[in-house]
Amino acid sequence: MSSAVTSPPSPGDPWEHALTLLEADNTARRHVRDGALWVTDRLGEHLWSMQVQAMESVRDHRFTAIKACHGPGKSRLASRVAAWWMETHPAGSARVVTTAPTGDQVRAILWAEINNAANTAVARGQAFRGRMNETEWKVNNQLVAFGRKPSDYNPHAFQGIHARYVLVILDEACGIIPHFWTAARALTTGEDCRILAIGNPDDPDSEFAKVCASDKWNVITISAFDTPNFTGEPVPPELAAVLVGPTYVEDMRTEYGVDSPIYAAKVLGEFPLDSDDGVVAYSKLKRCSAPEPIPRTAEEQVPVELGVDLGAGGDETVIQERRGMVVGRRWTTRTRDAMAATGLIVQAIRDTDATSVKVDVIGIGWGVVGRLNELVAEGKITCVIIGVNVAESSAQPEKYARLRSQIWWEVGRRLVEDRGIDFSHLPGEYRDKLFAQLSAPKYTHDSSGRIVVEPKDETKKRLGRSPDNADALLLSFYVPAGDGGDALAYLRALKQAGRG
Repeated sequence: MSSAVTSPPSPGDPWEHALTLLEADNTARRHVRDGALWVTDRLGEHLWSMQVQAMESVRDHRFTAIKACHGPGKSRLASRVAAWWMETHPAGSARVVTTAPTGDQVRAILWAEINNAANTAVARGQAFRGRMNETEWKVNNQLVAFGRKPSDYNPHAFQGIHARYVLVILDEACGIIPHFWTAARALTTGEDCRILAIGNPDDPDSEFAKVCASDKWNVITISAFDTPNFTGEPVPPELAAVLVGPTYVEDMRTEYGVDSPIYAAKVLGEFPLDSDDGVVAYSKLKRCSAPEPIPRTAEEQVPVELGVDLGAGGDETVIQERRGMVVGRRWTTRTRDAMAATGLIVQAIRDTDATSVKVDVIGIGWGVVGRLNELVAEGKITCVIIGVNVAESSAQPEKYARLRSQIWWEVGRRLVEDRGIDFSHLPGEYRDKLFAQLSAPKYTHDSSGRIVVEPKDETKKRLGRSPDNADALLLSFYVPAGDGGDALAYLRALKQAGRG
C-alpha cells in the first residue's frame, strides 16, 4: 500500500498565499479578543497582570471603572486600550472619545501616550491607519478619535457621534463633572459600545465614586501593593522602573500617615472615608477645590491677611496668605530664632501688602508680635498685628472650652462646609499636604457638651508631623471677634491702618 506525499507549497504558490491570508485572519481575530496579545504583537510591549485584566474588562463589560493608586501605568493602559480599539475593529466602524478635567491632562498625558503608541507602531513597520496629531486621529480625512477637555465643547454635541463600536475614555475620572458622564452614556447606548473610567480615587463625593459603588459597572481596584514591584510578578526591567515602588509608598507613609485620606487614595487605590469624629471632612475639602484655578474678581480677593504658626522643637514656621476666600502663597522656615522668623514675616507683609497678620503667640510668638508692633510704630510696616493664644478660653465658652477648638470648628469645619475657602490656586502637591493636615484632627464633647478639638500633639502623633500648614491657614481666615466690642475694635484697627 503506497502513501501519497504532499510537498509544501513553493514560493509564489497560490496555496501559500491562501495560508498566509488565513493565518493573518486568525491573528486578527485573536487580537480582537486579546488586547494584551495585540499590544505585544503590534507594539512589542508587555502589560502586567492587572493591566491585562483591565483590557479584558473593556472587552467583556459595557462599563469599566478602574480606581488605582499613583503610578501603576494608568495612562499607558488607557492609551493602549484606545489604540487597540481603533486598530482591531473594521475601518469606519469604531470611534474613540476621550476627556479629562484639564487640557494638559488630555493633551500632555493620555494623547501623548496614544501618539507614543502610534510612533512605536511606525518604528516596528506596522503603522496605524490614518494620521494623528496632538489630540485627534483621522482616517481618510474622517475624525475617528479625539480628546477634548470640558471647556472645549458642549456635551450635547456628542449626540452626533455614531458608530457600532464607540469607546469613551474618562481619564482622571474624579475630576469629570456629572453632565459629561451623562453625555458619555448617551454615546454608548449600543451593546458593542464601551466606557472606561480610570483615575485616582481621591474625591469621595465625585461621580466616579458613585459609579464605583454601582453594580452596573465592573470595578477594578489597583493598590500599590498589587503592582509587580511589590508582588514579585516578573516584568521587564524597563517596565518595573516606571511602576510605583517601595520608596514612593514609604514617602507617602511618612509624609501623610497610613490613616490619611491621601494615603488611602494614592497608595491603596481606595476612596477616602470621612471620619465620624473628624473636625473637617475630606470630602468637603475636595468640594472647595477644582482641577484648574477658579477665576476671582478683585473684590473677591480682599482682604489680604496672613496667618503665622511659629514652629517649636524643630517644627516648621509657616506663614500663609489668604486673599479673600482664595488660599494663596506661603513662606516656611525651620529657624528657632524669633528675630529670623520676624524677618520672614516682614518680607511676607511687603510681598503681599497684607492688611493684618495673626500670629500664634505660644512659645516664641510673644517676642515676634512685640517686634512686629515696634516696626509698625516706627512706620517700617503698615499692618495690624494680632497675637492669638489658642490655649485661652474661647469667645463662646458655652460651646468651646478653648480658642483652638473654636477656630478649628468655626473656621475649619464651617467655612469649608459653606465652600467659603478656595483651594484651587494651590499646586497639587501642597494641596494634598494641606488637606491631609486639615482632615486629621478629631473632636469629642466634654461633660458640659462643649466641643473639644484634640490637642495639636495628639494630631501630630497620628499624622506623623505637626499640622503647621493647617494651623497657619486657619489663623489667616480667623476673625478675632470675641464679643461685639472686640469685632468693632478689629475693624477699627484695620481702618486706622489705612487698610479697611
